[in-house]
Amino acid sequence: MSTSVPVPVSLDIRHAGEPLPPVPTGTRFHLSLNVSNIERVASFLQLVLGVAPVKQRADYAKFELDSPPLVLSLEQNPPQETGSLNHLGFRFSSTSDLLNAQNRIEAAGIAVQREEGVECCYARQTKFWVHDPDHRLWEFYVLEGDLEHRGGGQTLAQMVGDSTACDIAPAMQRPVLWEHRMGTEFSIPATASDQIRLRGSFNVPVSDAEVKRILRLCFENLKPGGQLELHMLTCEQPLACAIELPGPAAYVKHVPVRTRLTRGLTETGFVDCRLTTFRSGACFQLDGQPLRETRIVAIKPLVHMETDHVGLVYRGPFSEIRDDYGHVWRRGELTDCSARRWDELKKTGFESSFTMIPQTSKFRQCGA
Repeated sequence: MSTSVPVPVSLDIRHAGEPLPPVPTGTRFHLSLNVSNIERVASFLQLVLGVAPVKQRADYAKFELDSPPLVLSLEQNPPQETGSLNHLGFRFSSTSDLLNAQNRIEAAGIAVQREEGVECCYARQTKFWVHDPDHRLWEFYVLEGDLEHRGGGQTLAQMVGDSTACDIAPAMQRPVLWEHRMGTEFSIPATASDQIRLRGSFNVPVSDAEVKRILRLCFENLKPGGQLELHMLTCEQPLACAIELPGPAAYVKHVPVRTRLTRGLTETGFVDCRLTTFRSGACFQLDGQPLRETRIVAIKPLVHMETDHVGLVYRGPFSEIRDDYGHVWRRGELTDCSARRWDELKKTGFESSFTMIPQTSKFRQCGA
């Protein structure tokens, strides 16, 4: 009895450490799947497709096929929670092709949501999104370049730890990440975390007291300087109706008021709270209110060592600003600040609003 051997799509298998191949030209179909284990599914698909992933991280993998022309990506999302399909779409080879597609779709009366130069999936992309009648998400994009971090300014080490150094670096030197997902038991670990992510944790029925308790547990678990990230749908005012949303969003049964979340973070003791994802366009409309995708990042304060200081001059445009520590900077006035606090401000992207005056300044010709 003869045994047939399946013919692979391609035999161009890369080995670890080899450079990425150039991005193929032409329009390609894009399919993104939710998987329970990136490494296990990627290994399976490598055998099935006959090609290695062109990009693989602890929470993401991507395959490029020439026949058929396909971009297949894997996202670390348990399928039993959200379904196997993440989203579909097309990758274009030029921004002009992307714009032509957007103009054609908008001319047909279909609303689109456009994003310029967004960082996600370890790449920089310009894209737009549409929902089909069954509320599936379709993505149309051009790839502008690969990144070493997933997006939103976070490095791989900040999100999942340095997986490339797991065998040689002591565990205590690797950032510790803990993540909770909507619908799963909230059981915070005993080990202190560098970063905690709550994904949809408050999009299930939860009382205000329970929200406060969860935020307090996160605060207590985080190391000083650690980061808490909330990612969920939020609304402007409490909803008075039952929540019935289409597609994967059907799992959402509670939508918290955004201002209550930010106020709760401050009351818990978090500082430098900011909305890293919050768009003018809403994902859904319910009870006359927009429901928006919201990502909030907040920091557990460091223990400040008030030894080294710098002078900061706030440049405007506001008359004054106040941070969560109670520091006040008035426009044009020199204000003393600890060097460590200045480092924290730079990480939040506010460096361009200040001029730093060191304790010993060097003179130079104006305009030089």
